[in-house]
Amino acid sequence: MAGKGGLTKLDVGVLSAEQQEKLREFKIKTRIDNERYLRSHPEVEILIGNFLRDVLLERPTDIQEFAAEHFTNPNLQVVISSKMDRKIGTE
Repeated sequence: MAGKGGLTKLDVGVLSAEQQEKLREFKIKTRIDNERYLRSHPEVEILIGNFLRDVLLERPTDIQEFAAEHFTNPNLQVVISSKMDRKIGTE
């Protein structure tokens, strides 16, 4: 079944019970690993939040171009570091 964007919806019913259990365990492990990574890198939340805030404020017509400009801004590291310092100062 083709989904939005050409992605195919997976039919896990074709997997054996053992395969389904391994898939379930893999998904859980992946979520835990992702959570650990994000907790050890709080700057990711600030990067994404800053980007979304700017998108919603500016509402660009070409989101890909806007994202490219946003994430290649030479001052981005300074902006994020400043926000990190403020966040750490409020905790």
